[in-house]
Amino acid sequence: MAAARKGGDVIGLHLAAALLSLVVGAVLLAREKGTTSHKRLGRLWMALMLVVALSSFWILEIREGAGFSVIHLLSAWTLVSLALAVHFIRRGNVRAHKGFMIGTFLGLAGAGIGALAPGRTIYLFLLA
Repeated sequence: MAAARKGGDVIGLHLAAALLSLVVGAVLLAREKGTTSHKRLGRLWMALMLVVALSSFWILEIREGAGFSVIHLLSAWTLVSLALAVHFIRRGNVRAHKGFMIGTFLGLAGAGIGALAPGRTIYLFLLA
């Protein structure tokens, strides 16, 4: 029972951070770039995405506790992509930064759509 609750807690954290990331990311994409508010919202979005990616490593229900699945590769790539986006913007490469940020946002949206498929953990979590 405690293990199930802990799994539910991680899934809840993951889901909340992912939903907030979708909202904040959409706002960032729609607003002017390079402003102070863009930078602040960008830092918030990065923090939320770190929570999303890192929390996913504790969600193992899809393989019934058998370890990581292929979907965890997306989480690993997200961590690399976020690091590269920071690297590029600090060096003034706005184009590369933009590419990694948009790609990461699209990956988040795609993962969210995939997570709603019947039988997936988030699908079951939302129906329970």
